[in-house]
Amino acid sequence: MSPPPLAALAAAAALVALTGPPLRGDEPAPFALHPGDRVLFYGDSITDQNLYTSDVETYVLTRFPALQATFRNAGWGGDTVTGGGGGPIDVRLSRDVVPFHPTVMTVMLGMNDGHYRALEPAALAAYAQGMAHILDVAAAALPGVRIYVLQPSAYDDVTRPPGFPGGYNAVLQRFAAEDAQLAAARHLAVVDLNTPVRTALERAKALNPTLAPKLIADRVHPGAALHLVMAAALLAGWNAPAVVTTVAIDAGQMKTLQSDFTQVALLEGGDGLVWDQQDARLPMALNLEDPSIALADQAAGLTRRLNQERLTVTGLADGSYTLTIDRARIGVFSAAQLAGGLNLGAYPTPMARQAQAVLQLVAQRHRLHVVRWRAVELGTAEVATEPVTKLRAALLDELDREEQDLVRDARERAQPIRRHYELVAMGPAAP
Repeated sequence: MSPPPLAALAAAAALVALTGPPLRGDEPAPFALHPGDRVLFYGDSITDQNLYTSDVETYVLTRFPALQATFRNAGWGGDTVTGGGGGPIDVRLSRDVVPFHPTVMTVMLGMNDGHYRALEPAALAAYAQGMAHILDVAAAALPGVRIYVLQPSAYDDVTRPPGFPGGYNAVLQRFAAEDAQLAAARHLAVVDLNTPVRTALERAKALNPTLAPKLIADRVHPGAALHLVMAAALLAGWNAPAVVTTVAIDAGQMKTLQSDFTQVALLEGGDGLVWDQQDARLPMALNLEDPSIALADQAAGLTRRLNQERLTVTGLADGSYTLTIDRARIGVFSAAQLAGGLNLGAYPTPMARQAQAVLQLVAQRHRLHVVRWRAVELGTAEVATEPVTKLRAALLDELDREEQDLVRDARERAQPIRRHYELVAMGPAAP
């Protein structure tokens, strides 16, 4: 039988990427986002960092490349439930949220609302009232919007002594309890970002007490590694699948035993094994060569939870084998290791580098949007002379086109491409 053509493999992979295999009764709920969803992230400087937001966006683009969701980050440093540097809360909502017409909205505030001191009843009441106002205004202005209340990320009272008895994170946990009550009263989903960050810090401190404090250098703003922990928590709240692809090959029978979210073709034996794969998904962009991200991965199990890219090859003769993908050397593995299964999500594969390239495009698109939003749209709003008004309109149009080009580029880059795998025998098995 002749192998399936590339177009057929790509079409099948795209269908699986969007729909997945048929659900069984014991399988988890489907991913929360729908085709064409418009996702808006709202929050303070931690959202404004554009790190967990870019991680989430990149995961969606690469794990569900046919979903065609769009994203907007409306975080603003210093914000509280009543607003901040970007204006009062009602201005922020009417100007920065509603015009995007989101179908999905996340809200995370609280870090600034406790004023970095022991819990004050007045501050707690103001937070509860302000958060209720945000949720009610958003629901009224955006009928049908699916709102996710994100409990505030942790203040670092783990790697450094608390500044006062109980510590500031205990205040944030009290705010998180208010979030849960407000969400329950409105039948909204709530996602805990505090516990995962705090737990990751505790485990990171035990693993590497020197590096752990650098994961959140100023105790407030997580670095990129902890933002991945936050992204993983939000994605878990969205029922994000851990599996990228699963491939099982019997080299003795020259047969593909399993191929989930991928299509295997051109399987051939000889001095090892060669085949092609047209995957339906890419792995999450985890740069495990970064020591901080590697530590966060150890502490929070990011690869295990979100990047299961399983390859199992049985029936090989005893010995060691070099695995390459598109001629890039992945590693040397024994026949026993290959029979037991590898998680390629833990290796710097060409697929991982492709996902990293998508992440860079996502971050670049957001930086451009911030220039358009704050420097041009808001920064020149008070200048009403005709020349400035015309120049402003032209510049906004050009920036909109540039942003759409980056959206298109990221989506195109997120499309998996056909990869060539080789397992070449290296002789006796290494210890």
